[in-house]
Amino acid sequence: MQVTETLSQGLKREYAIVVPASDLATRLNAQLADMKDKVRINGFRPGKVPVAHLKRVYGRSVMADVVQETIAAANKQIVSDSGLRLAQEPRVALPTDKDTLEAALEARGDLAFTVALEVLPKFEVGDHSDISLERPVAEIGDTEIDEGVQRLAQDRRAYADRPAGAKAEKFDRVTVDFVGTIDGEAFEGGTSENIEVVIGSGTFIPGFEDQLMGATAGERRKVEATFPEAYATRKLAGRKAEFDTTVKAVAAPEELVVDEAFARTYGVESVEALREKVRETIASEYGRASRERVKRKLLDALAERYNFEVPEGLVEQEFSAIWTQVEREHQASGRSFADENTTEEAARNDYRAIAVRRVRLGLLLAEIGSKAEVTISDDEMTKALVARARSFPGQEQQVWDFYRNNQEALAQLRAPIYEEKVVDHLLAVAKVEDRKVTVKELLADDDEPASPAA
Repeated sequence: MQVTETLSQGLKREYAIVVPASDLATRLNAQLADMKDKVRINGFRPGKVPVAHLKRVYGRSVMADVVQETIAAANKQIVSDSGLRLAQEPRVALPTDKDTLEAALEARGDLAFTVALEVLPKFEVGDHSDISLERPVAEIGDTEIDEGVQRLAQDRRAYADRPAGAKAEKFDRVTVDFVGTIDGEAFEGGTSENIEVVIGSGTFIPGFEDQLMGATAGERRKVEATFPEAYATRKLAGRKAEFDTTVKAVAAPEELVVDEAFARTYGVESVEALREKVRETIASEYGRASRERVKRKLLDALAERYNFEVPEGLVEQEFSAIWTQVEREHQASGRSFADENTTEEAARNDYRAIAVRRVRLGLLLAEIGSKAEVTISDDEMTKALVARARSFPGQEQQVWDFYRNNQEALAQLRAPIYEEKVVDHLLAVAKVEDRKVTVKELLADDDEPASPAA
């Protein structure tokens, strides 16, 4: 086998491989000889089938296996001899000329093919102890706990039907059927039955709930409301709709009582225990928000420090995933790039830059984790698998088996766990100072969540 490097540019490598016909014939005959004792052909005793006959019957299919094995061996030799770390699987191009390929498959001519690949970049990981970060933290006060308890109570609030003919008041629950139209035409998602509307909750589009004030059970009324300009479904945004509404029931809210009996519905024995449970939930929420923000700042700091070349194949793969999601969201919402004050070309450039950043940070975090000897224990992977399986009630065993038998899926499950552990390592060595902020500042949606690095 002759291997010649034909391209070495940046992270790209290309090789021309020539396998002599004699080598192909030798490999073919060796495999056919190995088949003699395994195949059963009418008219021949076991182990006595001539190789020439086997070649006539199985030669072409066996040669296909020989070619595949030869290509795999060539790829392995290239990586081994050059000490390369591949970014993706090599791309193999066989001869396009049919006669040339046919000659190789019949061992009448040499097999010539090319291998194109990209390698992982080489870069030095520096010291990160000089990175300075601020971690926003918010205190949990009685007000937040009180509000949390009230939300729990509201979620389980009981309602009692009002007497026949009673008019709906603010905070009443009104059960309705409605058919929505725009310019006299029904629209997708505009028709529903047995929908419970709490007047004043702000759950429905502006104006809808208010126009149910004074309604009585059995009444039919027209409700007009305008979809907000920022409504998710773009084709409805800013449009005025009319809803032919039938009121089926009107119920008044009963008094909210937070006592031990109520606390027990949440699995605790006292109101104080319930408040502690709420406090823990809020602490977890604030902790996630705090980590999300400091992680974003950490990734920004790393992105500024490192600017090594990244494999185009990985970037294209990441960009393709991002762009598919963008197109899916546009299709679902009816929005266009013009609605976002941009163009498709500009959006592509922006998202490609995001793809480059993600790939670079992914490679960087992997290298940092390797040098820091960051590992994921079997126990951690088992916990992740159990959590994933539990997210599919009734299908836990199927999900478990899927991941256990699918290494690629298992790697996708492992990646974010590894990334978070590397982030933990970096936050431990960096200079991180806590800064007290208000709850509003901590939870403000002024930054996008820190996207996975890879």
